Amino acid sequence: MDFNHSPKAQEMIARVKKFMDEHILPNEQTYFEQLGPDQEDWTQWKTPPIMEEWKAMAKEQGLWNLFLPDEEYGSGLSNTDYAPLAELMGQTPIASEAFNCNAPDTGNMEVLVKYGSEEQKAQWLTPLLEGNIRSVFFMTEPGVASSDATNMEATCKVEGDEVVLNGRKWWSSGVGHPNCKVGIFMGVTDPEAGRHQQHSMVLVPLDAPGVKIERMLPVFNAFDAPFGHGEVSFTDVRLPISNIIAGAGRGFEIAQGRLGPGRIHHCMRCIGMAERAFTLMCNRGSDRVAFGKPLVNLGGNRDIIANARINIDMARLLTMKAAFLMDTVGVMGAMSEISQIKVVAPNVAQEIIDQAIQIHGGGGLSNDFPLANMYAYNRVLRLADGPDEVHRGLIAKIELKKRGLG
Repeated sequence: MDFNHSPKAQEMIARVKKFMDEHILPNEQTYFEQLGPDQEDWTQWKTPPIMEEWKAMAKEQGLWNLFLPDEEYGSGLSNTDYAPLAELMGQTPIASEAFNCNAPDTGNMEVLVKYGSEEQKAQWLTPLLEGNIRSVFFMTEPGVASSDATNMEATCKVEGDEVVLNGRKWWSSGVGHPNCKVGIFMGVTDPEAGRHQQHSMVLVPLDAPGVKIERMLPVFNAFDAPFGHGEVSFTDVRLPISNIIAGAGRGFEIAQGRLGPGRIHHCMRCIGMAERAFTLMCNRGSDRVAFGKPLVNLGGNRDIIANARINIDMARLLTMKAAFLMDTVGVMGAMSEISQIKVVAPNVAQEIIDQAIQIHGGGGLSNDFPLANMYAYNRVLRLADGPDEVHRGLIAKIELKKRGLG
């Protein structure tokens, strides 16, 4: 078993690390200063100018759309090659956008590359690939338990040469961004069809009549500008039938292809945050003295440091295995491993970030350090793209099926 990165991945790791170390991490505070105070009114949100500077530099250096394995549209990197780059970007929640590798745009672009018509690609994929617009994915609903997507109540009914959208979505991440122009809406087209043929995905411009952003939902009392997590209503939104992606009834099929790579990206970003928190924890524990000793020599802090190292490395290896399986046998052959990492990576990161906060004391709760922001991000991921319990249920189902049990 070869644990070395490919030569192409090694080159890209060095280049992305250099960009992170020289441009993004030293100027992280500048980004937040330019972003301005946290506020509920998303119409006042703006993109920090430094982000546009980073994007221009990354594009010029060829560090752009690295997540796309299709060489016609992206870098040609496999999931295994891209995973360590996602880890580097994950050191701060703001970095992925600089490389045009941020969710939900990554998943939406993957959908359009794989399933979009030439018309849909020209209208929406091209500006997304250029980083000129942002996008949103409308799936989760406030009125039902969305961990079971078959509960979905929102509809996208075909009427002649139009598709009509009705319903309400929330936790629509990215909808508050000033450059967010289009969303992918998932809803029920035919409730009488088979369980996994009832739903469709529809491209919906945010300025279409009947689309209304009702509010932004705070996460741990912060609104996560400039992206935000919106509650959005759709009232008799009429669109051309050509806005349906790949045809009616294919929503679940598209969703399965969309979520596999995205979960690997999320998990590697979690590991990047865990690694950064681990470094901060070690530095703080060595520099701070209490009761005549460095903090690392008090209580069980050395055990905490050792266990953190073990858990990060285990989570990384498991995520790399999932990426390798996706590259070699596809999403369906890696379902268990994808669910395993989706449980493991955010939980490992959350625990280590929490321990880093504890060693930082009051400072760890403030904005003087990135830890509170990172903690919130990882806690969210234990619900986003399916809660831990759903993934554990799938893992158990696969294991029991292997043994002829159930």
